[in-house]
Amino acid sequence: MSTTAVRALNDKTDAATTSVAPATQVPPKPPFVKGLAGIVAVQTGISSVDGPTSTLLYRGINIHELADRAQYEEVAYLLLYGHLPNEKELGDFRFRLIANRWLPAPTYDLLRRLPHDTVPMEMLRTGVSLLSFYDPEIEDISPESTQRKAIRLIAQLPVLCAAYHRIRSGLEPIAANPRLSHAANTLYMLTGEEPDPDFVAALNAYFVLLADHGMNASTFTARVVASTQADLHSSITAALAALKGPLHGGANEATMLTLLEIDNIDRVDSWVDEAFAHKRIIMGFGHRIYKNMDPRARHLNFWAERLGRKVNQPKYYEMSLKLALSILRHRELYPNVDFYSASMLYYLGIPIDLFTPMFAASRVAGWSAHVIEQYKDNALIRPQSEYIGPQELHYTALSERS
Repeated sequence: MSTTAVRALNDKTDAATTSVAPATQVPPKPPFVKGLAGIVAVQTGISSVDGPTSTLLYRGINIHELADRAQYEEVAYLLLYGHLPNEKELGDFRFRLIANRWLPAPTYDLLRRLPHDTVPMEMLRTGVSLLSFYDPEIEDISPESTQRKAIRLIAQLPVLCAAYHRIRSGLEPIAANPRLSHAANTLYMLTGEEPDPDFVAALNAYFVLLADHGMNASTFTARVVASTQADLHSSITAALAALKGPLHGGANEATMLTLLEIDNIDRVDSWVDEAFAHKRIIMGFGHRIYKNMDPRARHLNFWAERLGRKVNQPKYYEMSLKLALSILRHRELYPNVDFYSASMLYYLGIPIDLFTPMFAASRVAGWSAHVIEQYKDNALIRPQSEYIGPQELHYTALSERS
């Protein structure tokens, strides 16, 4: 560019920054809404969350129907492709999931080199990022390619969780069992034993219930990253980082730790009284959207009770019931999805610090569906901020600063 052209461009820039538009042309400031509560940023056909009626729909189907009747593989297909699969479609989808239940050798090397006390969610976030190096379609963000990558990640997340847990326990990872369903194989790879049918049904229901839930923090994070046209693995890695926080996915772990801390049903009331007296946050209660009962909690309540009896350890379920009633003495707060899932996952023998990775193993289907939807009708997500700092300050020389 010539010197004359540069000078002309600078003159135009200076004129633009010094000119003042008439007051009538200054647009009003957009309203500030802390936490974006109530702000609609996305239109979606994936899931519908209705707080006043405590309703959750996946692609128009009520979660109560899916929780009682559907396999997770059907729900993952529904989220990714927009309709329930027929027998041929489901058979093909299952085949592709089974074919991808493995990890590249360098991934196992990484898992063996991690510090013994690595938080599993940090392992999972790093593991998904590492898997991107070995995905043959990593830079292709077409819907078809992203669906294929999503299938690989749905298959691989449980493998990552199980392999890491066994390695840190001094055991060798177990190869997947192609005869088992997604939920059954997840339990098998953790323990090396074919799981009880009730355990499989409970974990399958958990995976179904957690597969998607509107514009929560991790899903919004995934869509923000996808809106830059970054690849699926980048979006899922970012979603995992958001899910790690105790106010999102980590609440299930905190709930179980609360039950273990109380330890005895006779201590529940006094513990709750003290918690309210000291304004302590009690995890597993209340929801940003649901002001009454979380619709997912009903099904998890059922499985927590059933498994508690099955393993002859109903104490934690009974404590959960009393805890819910005790909290109502102080404030109208109801259990959310994390509350009953805590004791249910505990009864399944899943380590407490793997609760949130199990959440992620389910939600990866919903995250992927949202990434695909974002690609199809993309606009860069770029909200405004409102500056509230000082005005008209000036630069001072270093020698003049106190």
